[in-house]
Amino acid sequence: MQSYLAAALQMTSTPDLAGNFQQAEEWIDFAARRGCELVTLPENFAFMGPEEEKVRLAPEIAQRAEEFLAKMAQRYQVFVLGGGYPVPDGEGKVYNTAALYSPEGRELARYRKIHLFDVNLPDGNTYRESNTVVSGNEVVVYQEERLGTLGLSVCYDVRFPELYRSLVDRGAEVLLIPAAFTAYTGRDHWQVLLQCRAIENTCYVIAPAQVGTHYARRQCHGHAMIVDPWGTILADAGGEKPGAAIAEIDPERLQLIRRQMPSLQHRRLA
Repeated sequence: MQSYLAAALQMTSTPDLAGNFQQAEEWIDFAARRGCELVTLPENFAFMGPEEEKVRLAPEIAQRAEEFLAKMAQRYQVFVLGGGYPVPDGEGKVYNTAALYSPEGRELARYRKIHLFDVNLPDGNTYRESNTVVSGNEVVVYQEERLGTLGLSVCYDVRFPELYRSLVDRGAEVLLIPAAFTAYTGRDHWQVLLQCRAIENTCYVIAPAQVGTHYARRQCHGHAMIVDPWGTILADAGGEKPGAAIAEIDPERLQLIRRQMPSLQHRRLA
């Protein structure tokens, strides 16, 4: 692992696939021109619309999303994480899938979101992700000589620290947390959860995000961030419009903090 620049992109995706891909490419181009080697896209980057429509269009969304990710990675010669798109499970539902692509356009790792967002929020909004999505069951890390060991997750997963312990037990140094965090919960929980996951695991956190109004009443918090292993926010894309949080991932700082605060070595409970 060497020092490199990473980008956590912030998008306002809608039900318009072509528009979403155009928006994503503009920000991938922006990040690549600034020297980023890892560019991460948020959850639902390809499609942000009604759940029933997402399931109906899932075969098309999955095919076009994967073609897009491979093309972008190869065109801009960067590693690209597609933070979340629906892949049919063959039985009428989908997996909320994140995939990592190499600069050669090759898929390197695939993660299926484990924890599904089934909640009733105080603002009156109800979400039942499990109505259309099947939970994954595999903890996924990917070791890349240039980038270090990446631990994959998606959005609601961030509330379950045991997942990140499993990732760090498998060697994770950089935690990827693409999200479409609701505006209501994000206001109070998003930043502190990202900082907690970074601090307790002494890992970098890269968290691309959705922002703004996507359709109907669906609004997202934004604040795509990169957080260092001390919990310091290195970059924040803000909470109003699409953008990019760009920061250096520095292995020397990672190792320094792990030496200074060796909490992972002091664990007593599995």
